[in-house]
Amino acid sequence: MTADPPAAVRAEPVKGLPSTLDGKEGQFLDKLGTNGVKGKLTANAPLAPLVWFKSGGAAELLFQPADVDDLASFMQQLDPAVPVMALGLGSNLIVRDGGVPGVVVRLGKAFAKIDRPDETTLRCGGGASGILVSSTARDAGIAGLEFLRGIPGTVGGFVRMNGGAYGREVRDILVSAKLVLRSGELVEWPLEKLGYTYRHSEVPEGAIVVEATFRGTPGKPEAIGAEMDAIARAREESQPLRSRTGGSTFKNPPGHKAWALIDAAGCRGLTIGDAQVSEKHCNFLLNLGSATSADIEALGEEVRRRVAEKSDITLEWEIQRVGTQ
Repeated sequence: MTADPPAAVRAEPVKGLPSTLDGKEGQFLDKLGTNGVKGKLTANAPLAPLVWFKSGGAAELLFQPADVDDLASFMQQLDPAVPVMALGLGSNLIVRDGGVPGVVVRLGKAFAKIDRPDETTLRCGGGASGILVSSTARDAGIAGLEFLRGIPGTVGGFVRMNGGAYGREVRDILVSAKLVLRSGELVEWPLEKLGYTYRHSEVPEGAIVVEATFRGTPGKPEAIGAEMDAIARAREESQPLRSRTGGSTFKNPPGHKAWALIDAAGCRGLTIGDAQVSEKHCNFLLNLGSATSADIEALGEEVRRRVAEKSDITLEWEIQRVGTQ
């Protein structure tokens, strides 16, 4: 089943800023280099290899900081007009084909460290994956973090969006988070300041989550591991994990499941170009091989249109869409 959405269905623009580097990336890199930035800076860096959909354009500038101080220094030196966004595992993201203006920050291994301040608490770097955090909690006998096994992202991403799975979400376990603000200031926010709602937080635009502290309860590693295994099996059975996908595409409207609304609107298996609504779980979009990000986003908008027409419910994107068309 193939759809060609009308022009009115094309994706609406998302908030963003035009490029302010104006082709002067080299001069900018030279300036930063003389001011002691230690991390890796790459101009016109392809992002498609770094995101699950394997589509999209390049980052005007990709920065992989060496540590928190390096990131803070970089942000302080960067012109305030230049937009900044964080990139984790790229699992919940459409990078548009025109690329991302400004700076994309990717946290590497230096930000994936985890330590244990007390018996039921983990302090985790913003680059640590959900699998790593949940496995560390299991080995330490800390229960309550098992659901992170089902979130295909990093601490920075799921703290920002209040990620959740299998009946729990980040606000159930978060104690505090450390952020490098767009100004370069390092701050620590308690749970209450993050203003969590469903898949949303008050983390400011351009800020980078560099660390989070989670608290669970005492548990037995065997029981924790069994629950994690059950989550892994459930995901494998119900989701197209071995495909080029972005994860859950739309938020569940109050009182409804997005997948059920999509199915009722006849969208299971729907395609635009090489983009397809998964037949296994229709709240997942797939890149069957050569789909552009425009194909994927247009398919999502067509799904939204059909669901609204069928159920009078407007689906809200859960996947972040960034960059220019």
